[in-house]
Amino acid sequence: MTKRKNQAASQPASAAPAKHPQPDSKLAAIVEKLRGAHGATIADLQAITGWQEHSVRGALAGSLKKRFGLTIVSEKLERGRVYRAVEADAPA
Repeated sequence: MTKRKNQAASQPASAAPAKHPQPDSKLAAIVEKLRGAHGATIADLQAITGWQEHSVRGALAGSLKKRFGLTIVSEKLERGRVYRAVEADAPA
């Protein structure tokens, strides 16, 4: 336990989390698709990343929501559950 405290204390205070994924990465492709006018289904995101369904959901909840602070909303439409990234101050 002491080792973790020392490691955390040795990191610089200016090490803020990144606000955007690396350009030309799979996460950046997901964000671009989610910000599109029509949003994206899990199947759409699987097609552009090559990931399995659970991996796409993990990226939505983990990397995009927690790490990059995006607000992800979903709604049930005729084509299935559609996910969209919205601005934090925009209504869902």
